[in-house]
Amino acid sequence: MMRSLYDWMMRTAASDRAPTALFWVSFIESSVFPIPPDVMLIPMAIANRLKAWWFAAVATMGSVNGGLAGYAFGYFLFDLVGKPILDLYGYGEKFQTFAAQYNEYGAWIVFMAGLTPFPYKVITIASGTTGLNLAVFLLASVLARGIRFFAVAGLLYYFGQPIRDFIERYFGILTIVFFVLLVGGFAAIKFLL
Repeated sequence: MMRSLYDWMMRTAASDRAPTALFWVSFIESSVFPIPPDVMLIPMAIANRLKAWWFAAVATMGSVNGGLAGYAFGYFLFDLVGKPILDLYGYGEKFQTFAAQYNEYGAWIVFMAGLTPFPYKVITIASGTTGLNLAVFLLASVLARGIRFFAVAGLLYYFGQPIRDFIERYFGILTIVFFVLLVGGFAAIKFLL
């Protein structure tokens, strides 16, 4: 099944409806879909390098809007489904403690998940479930998803096919290294000040 989905996405990336499909794949990936939009963004940007920036913007818009849908799932369905189950098993208070801790670092959690291969949909739903401030969620989502998709588009715009092979081979490692450097930079600034 995953192979047929991948093949469909590759065929769609070469069609006139590719930007629309990219938006919806990005949207759905942020709330339920298992395949990242990069599998469409990469061939689209290589096929039409002049539109790479537009494709990154489409992927970012779709992903952030899908993240809002995931947030809404968590926010509205938690009271209906999740809370009664937690209360039934006596975990209601423990969840409140978890939610407070999650929300304390929520901006960083959303930002990190938005950059890395970690399933972003898990974080969007958890953010809604814990009631993370919506403005914080949106800002972290726009920044993280924008950086991710515009970095991919930029590398493909400037380097083309060789960078595609490199990104596909080392994407997970590259995002983890980037995040470690980012956190290390903030820690160094905090330590030095």
